[in-house]
Amino acid sequence: MVLADYTSPAGKLLNWYREHKRNLPFRENKDPYLIWISEIMLQQTRVDQMLPYYRRFVEAFPTVHDLANADQQEVLQLWEGLGYYSRARNLHAASKQIVDEYGGILPESKDELQKLKGIGPYTSAAISSIAFNHPNPVVDGNVERVLARFKGIEDDLRKQQTKKEIGQIAGQMISQEHPGDFNQAIMELGAMVCTPKNPQCNVCPLSADCVAFKTVRTDEVPYKSPAKKRPHHEIGIGIIHDENGNLLIAKRPDDAMLGGLWEFPGGKQKEEESIEETVTRELHEELGVHIDVEQPFMKLKHGYSHFTVNLHAYLCRIRSGNPEPKSSTEIKWVTVEELSNYPFPKANRKLTEALQNRLWI
Repeated sequence: MVLADYTSPAGKLLNWYREHKRNLPFRENKDPYLIWISEIMLQQTRVDQMLPYYRRFVEAFPTVHDLANADQQEVLQLWEGLGYYSRARNLHAASKQIVDEYGGILPESKDELQKLKGIGPYTSAAISSIAFNHPNPVVDGNVERVLARFKGIEDDLRKQQTKKEIGQIAGQMISQEHPGDFNQAIMELGAMVCTPKNPQCNVCPLSADCVAFKTVRTDEVPYKSPAKKRPHHEIGIGIIHDENGNLLIAKRPDDAMLGGLWEFPGGKQKEEESIEETVTRELHEELGVHIDVEQPFMKLKHGYSHFTVNLHAYLCRIRSGNPEPKSSTEIKWVTVEELSNYPFPKANRKLTEALQNRLWI
């Protein structure tokens, strides 16, 4: 369908979107539940990366009742590898809210949506507009870039005042008749055409009115000040095994980073401490045991959103003491084969795969 008003920026954008939008599974209908799942998964994640997870997730939990009735470990295992695991925990908690407080029906209004665990201003605007046709603008990184170029905004995108200004512009531009399509269109334009580098201005529906294009400044606008350098940590990890080859794993608290996932215990290296001493100290603090560090097993690098780490994993045995979950919610002895049955963070999963693929004892 082509809009009658194709002269306004919103009309041009909507016509472009309806002709060029990507065929994505969560756009096939207006099911609020599926839109909600997709919006949560798309936080900090590219579409191509989230799609296989989305398909598996909605196949396992086709309705909000299915998700609410699921075990958290099952939810986390399906999420494993997608990162930002608080999204999965919040999604699971919110599904229970929807069933218990809203009769299994996702609320329509932006304010009511924000009462659900894990839903803030951006996600509530996206869901309310796409699923329920409420004219609430969404502003993500793609939208900021498109509108900064379109209006020629040169201020730092990291500043809250700049973000506020762009949000106001989005609110003035949004289509009142088709707000959901408008929001998806402007995000799609930023993802596919108005890209950070080498934007395809020759096919952009907004280029005729774009200040950055007309003044040949698309390589300068928008401006974003350099991000702070991420801190780095050296992490010592103990892979504790017994005489039968069983391994000790620990479950992280729900309110911690990577909460609800399992890991091999360990922690940050302190100054003037060897990494073997780190492993010995951390395992005593976390489990109340004295261990013998036998030999190095694996070293790997991993990056999180706010810091990077080098993981140093060592094979260990307990010399004295009975392990207790002093800093975790639960510990278990499992076989190498059983490691696949538990959700692990990405870095720890590399260790489990290495354990399963090599002779190590």
